[in-house]
Amino acid sequence: MSTAPQAVALPAAGIEDAPARRRPRLGHRAKRRLSGTVAFVLGTIWLIIVLAPIYFMVLSSLRTQGTYVTANPWVPTGGLTGSEYSTVFHAGLGGYFVNSVIVTVACVLITLALSLAASFRIIRRTSRLSGAVMRLLVFGLAVPIQALIVPLYIIIDKIGLYDTLSALVLTMSAAAIPVSVLIMLSFVRDIPRELIDAMSVDGAGEWRIFASLIVPLSRPVLATVAIYNGLNVWNNFLLPLVLTQSNSNAVLPLGLFKFQGEYGIDVPAIMAAVLLSVIPLVILYIAMRRQFVRGLSGVAMR
Repeated sequence: MSTAPQAVALPAAGIEDAPARRRPRLGHRAKRRLSGTVAFVLGTIWLIIVLAPIYFMVLSSLRTQGTYVTANPWVPTGGLTGSEYSTVFHAGLGGYFVNSVIVTVACVLITLALSLAASFRIIRRTSRLSGAVMRLLVFGLAVPIQALIVPLYIIIDKIGLYDTLSALVLTMSAAAIPVSVLIMLSFVRDIPRELIDAMSVDGAGEWRIFASLIVPLSRPVLATVAIYNGLNVWNNFLLPLVLTQSNSNAVLPLGLFKFQGEYGIDVPAIMAAVLLSVIPLVILYIAMRRQFVRGLSGVAMR
């Protein structure tokens, strides 16, 4: 006796749950799309907030005092000109600019070289001397430079470096070394020991290891420290004010202070001077932005 094949009844729960399993996917995509839209809107708003002062400063520096007062400050009309930049250079800010470049470049190079070498030495040789140097650096972080301004002035005056650019280079480099060493220590410590030991087995000395291995691998942290210290040195006002006196050795922050006192009512000239002081920092960041981002990523991972 043959029996007809019976239909197998599918569980109703399985059929009803199929659309329900698809809904979380659609919801997740919608949430991701919404979060991306919100991030884009917030990023655009932040970009406008950041670029608006720069746009205003550039546009104002290209006006004259008369057109700045009468024309709309946000609309590029009213005869734009670059005459205010000639006013800035005739006032002597070109010399201050050159002094700031010299001091900043010298301080950054000295700080990078000494800090990376000290970091490698502390990691390479675990001795009492290395521990004492580390404690000294930590102590240097605890004492602000403002608390040492009077002893610094006396020392610089006694050794005959008062009112020289060398005094600014020495003091600013010494002030930047402690924090630079602490930043670089974490990077140098994470360099694999196997690479250092392999070069040692091949007969390389410490200086060869430092130049051929440590320096190339430390480019991200070097860029980060260079931008950080370059910004601090370029904008430093206290040490140049105390350790220099003549206009021939004045740096740009002092020059801007004096220029503002003489041309306080000439707003376009002030804007032109401030813009000239910002351009080197922008160039420094653009030149090292990739290494800078890699350095920040390394700091975040640690």
